[in-house]
Amino acid sequence: MALEGQSQYSIDADWSNLYIGGEWVDAEGGETVAVEDPSTRQPVAQAPRGTEADVDAAYEAAQAAHSEWASTPPAAREELIQALQRAIAEHESEILELYTAEAGAIHGVSETGVELTQDQVAEAATLPRRMKGEHAASNIPGKEHIVEREPQGVVTVISPWNFPFNLSARAVVPAVAAGNTVVLKPASDTPIVGGLLFARLFEEAGFPDGVLNVVTGPGSEIGDRVASHPASDVVSFTGSTEVGRHVAKLAGENLAVPAMELGGNNAHIVTDDADLGAAVDAGVFGSFIHQGQVCISINRHIVHEDVYDEYVAQLTERAANLPAGSAHSQVAVGPIINEDQRDQMLEFVERTVDAGATLETGGGVVDVDGVDDSLVVEPTVLSGVTNEMAAACNEHFGPIAPVIPVSDVDEAVAVANDTEYGLSGSVHAGDVGAGRRIAQRMDTGMVHVNDQPVNDEAHVPFSGTNASGVGGYNTTDFLDEVTEKKWNSRTTAPASSSTTSAARSTGRAATRLSRNRLPKRSAIRGAPRPPTTAT
Repeated sequence: MALEGQSQYSIDADWSNLYIGGEWVDAEGGETVAVEDPSTRQPVAQAPRGTEADVDAAYEAAQAAHSEWASTPPAAREELIQALQRAIAEHESEILELYTAEAGAIHGVSETGVELTQDQVAEAATLPRRMKGEHAASNIPGKEHIVEREPQGVVTVISPWNFPFNLSARAVVPAVAAGNTVVLKPASDTPIVGGLLFARLFEEAGFPDGVLNVVTGPGSEIGDRVASHPASDVVSFTGSTEVGRHVAKLAGENLAVPAMELGGNNAHIVTDDADLGAAVDAGVFGSFIHQGQVCISINRHIVHEDVYDEYVAQLTERAANLPAGSAHSQVAVGPIINEDQRDQMLEFVERTVDAGATLETGGGVVDVDGVDDSLVVEPTVLSGVTNEMAAACNEHFGPIAPVIPVSDVDEAVAVANDTEYGLSGSVHAGDVGAGRRIAQRMDTGMVHVNDQPVNDEAHVPFSGTNASGVGGYNTTDFLDEVTEKKWNSRTTAPASSSTTSAARSTGRAATRLSRNRLPKRSAIRGAPRPPTTAT
């Protein structure tokens, strides 16, 4: 897969093949698509343009591998996941370069992505030994109940482009740990870091053929087939709420379990007695890390009017001095992933200013030497914003900080909750207890007091409410999505008069069940009359 003397994990390596059934194969149509470096706007690799036929082949391979993989002992699955973790550590420097070249992540962000992935893989390595069931006594003497936890089967993972490595890992690795096989469809902008890279790492770790299958290609061409494939038992999707609703609808047609982390419109509440310096620090990090391209980043700064002007002044000064440019240089803010995303960010800013907000800093594009049509958006602060303005009511995936003034805590909470989303949030208050009480009133899946909302740790549940998602990730939360419970009842003693007598004492319902007898139709009020003719 690589030229002689060249690492197979380099951006310059050959990434032009799909990974299906343990084999590197050409896409059925023989076509590839260019992978562009967002910093330079230059193509840096070719990725396969998968077809629906390739999707079908991937699911066929996953199905064929499932039975044997599901029966693999927990210790063996754990050992392979630990081998995966070692492979990631061994190739960390190369993965960091891939991250920057494909996702436009500055060095600190790519490091965070790899660290989170390692954390998630380490947590997943514990799951094979946590596949435990339950035992329950029966109401009927001579019977016992055993509830077993089993893998669902084939898990579909559709991962995003913003943090492609760890957001693929958090679904792929736990699913595999639980005994499922996986079909992974990474985002079109990041087919390598979000998908093909995992194939090479899984291969190096020694996973059996077909446990992981990777199909890349434009979502407009193969996305619906992936989301709706009849062989899929679970569909894990991370992305926008709009696309998530569509994916969930397609998955639901096959009764596949939806596990979805969707958009956010996260609020950062600052009270009148907050430590303003700490609140601004959190605001800068939470709005501008990875160019704001984080589902849990700060989308709205909601600040008490008594400290509003000073907060805006400090936030503006900090934003105006953030170095922005190519992710290959020493900057704090790098490029937006593509033109469409960049243009949408600029449009949100323009519409918000037109609606009456004040542009304190930013709002334009940063020129990058040697680059035509730069994707780097200036760190932007908007004051005098209301919740109805474009930059506040929409999830913006860019370095934009809209600041909304409020008169008291009740108004702050009302503004924060005035959205269809509920993913993450943060509160800064002088009293931690007061901050905690505000956090409890925020309708969101995660809230951080005297902190910023961009937090993720593999041993802590990660989930949203409302339009921000269905199901959860991390720790054992995702385990519940990728496994199912099977109820087995066992009769441990033969039926006898004493058994029947004892069962009768549990009530009529238990007695009927013990005798395999249903209530008479006449006992069910309003029951329809039986048909008089056979059909």
